[in-house]
Amino acid sequence: MAARGVRISGGSARGVPLTEPRGVRLRPTSGLVREAIFNILGERVSDARVLDLFAGTGALGIEALSRGAAHATFYEAEPGAVTAILASLARTGFSESATVLRGRLPAALSAVTAQFDIVFLDPPYGDEAAEPTLMAVDRLLAPAGVVVYEHASRYNPPQRPARLQILDRRVYGDTAVALYALQEGE
Repeated sequence: MAARGVRISGGSARGVPLTEPRGVRLRPTSGLVREAIFNILGERVSDARVLDLFAGTGALGIEALSRGAAHATFYEAEPGAVTAILASLARTGFSESATVLRGRLPAALSAVTAQFDIVFLDPPYGDEAAEPTLMAVDRLLAPAGVVVYEHASRYNPPQRPARLQILDRRVYGDTAVALYALQEGE
């Protein structure tokens, strides 16, 4: 079943509805915030290797693929959401450009050895795994890569988690997006 109003907003799969997981309550990134994120990222998305953590509907990773990313890896703990992401990838034609893994974060990241140009981190607001996951992604980030951390606007994210430094933070109503990169000299 397609999610209510959750559609790819740009690129080759623009307008394609995403599949809604059954029995899973999610807060998908709004179209406005997704569009803002991809406007900020701009050309970084082209040929990027993307990691979508707390993937939910997979909207951020699938949007990146639609806009020219080379590959997206999705991590999600809920089986229904994993099934929905797989269905959305098939619907958009991106199954061959994606890997979907099930696991609890941040523990699941210990098995990841690849590096990524863009890491999307969109945990449920207030999730206790959010900050430990943010602290664990530095080793997965390519030297010129960026972490896009979506969080509640009333929450102040860490300025320098692990080897990361905050580059920018923007607020969109109840949602905020913090952008991180590796600290200079790392």
